[in-house]
Amino acid sequence: MKTTIGEIAELVGGELVRGSAEAEMSNFAALDQADSSCVSFYGNPKYKDQLAETKAGLVLSPSAEVEAPEAVALVVVENPILAFDTVIRAYGVKPPEFVPGISESSYVAPDVELDPSKVSVLPNATVSSRAKVGNGTRIGSGSVIGEGVVIGENAEIGANVTIREGCIIGDRVILHPGVVVGADGFGFEFVEGRHQKIEQLGIVRIEDDVEVGASTTIDRARFGETVIGEGTKIDNQVQIGHNVIIGKHCIIVAQVGISGSSRIGNYVTLAAQTGVAGHLTIADQTTCGGRSGVISSITEPGGTYFGYPAKPMKENLRDSMRVKQIGGLLKRVKALESKIAQSE
Repeated sequence: MKTTIGEIAELVGGELVRGSAEAEMSNFAALDQADSSCVSFYGNPKYKDQLAETKAGLVLSPSAEVEAPEAVALVVVENPILAFDTVIRAYGVKPPEFVPGISESSYVAPDVELDPSKVSVLPNATVSSRAKVGNGTRIGSGSVIGEGVVIGENAEIGANVTIREGCIIGDRVILHPGVVVGADGFGFEFVEGRHQKIEQLGIVRIEDDVEVGASTTIDRARFGETVIGEGTKIDNQVQIGHNVIIGKHCIIVAQVGISGSSRIGNYVTLAAQTGVAGHLTIADQTTCGGRSGVISSITEPGGTYFGYPAKPMKENLRDSMRVKQIGGLLKRVKALESKIAQSE
């Protein structure tokens, strides 16, 4: 990377309010790691102390009225996070080039529908019988595509991904390394002293523009479909049970667990380590804070919930304050008991 502050300001549609447009930038970094050659950004008030001490050459900021060292150039933009991403995309390390073709060490069944001049199958991957792979899709090393799987166009299937038989993957889906799509749902019936397996005959359908983080598992439906809605983004190490339906444009953060047959609305955010019990509904635009435990349906859209069991944020904070008061109340009760005992 080698560019000027003026070129960066033009690229991101920002206004240079401090510094020289001719100054050169050659790298990018976080506020606390940057030097005078680096572009950085200020997108959260939590980092105002880092901004005040940064050594960055240029900071993308939402306002000119910020406390930054005089030597730091400022470009004001509407959204510093997106602007910084634009700079990285323009000048940063490019993703691996798409090279179509089928590696000699991979296996592609004779009846698979794909165009080898428009699909990339990397070493040691397996594409099983009756699968269909759209143009522009890359299948990573060691991945296994099961029988009858359908993958759309321009999908990115990372290394060592498993997509079990019959599952459907949309266009522009990204599955990071180690994802498992379509493993059997966890279904057993206790019969005569033993856990008898219940057959899982459904599939998983992942709609367009979904991204799934490393080592996440999405179980196939018992019958019908487990569905991940369009545009939803799922972090690493998430477990999604059988017959779960997740709506469009949701955010599911690391180590969330969603039990079978629950329905998650559109634009829902489940923060890290949230647990959702089975057969529940979570309404559109709900946010659940980290480590929330959802044990009953949330039917009102747009709320923020937290805690175990998950409650509306204000109610949870009020209850937390009451818990903190218990110690003082116990002291008062003991004092009253002592007075009563003395009066007797």
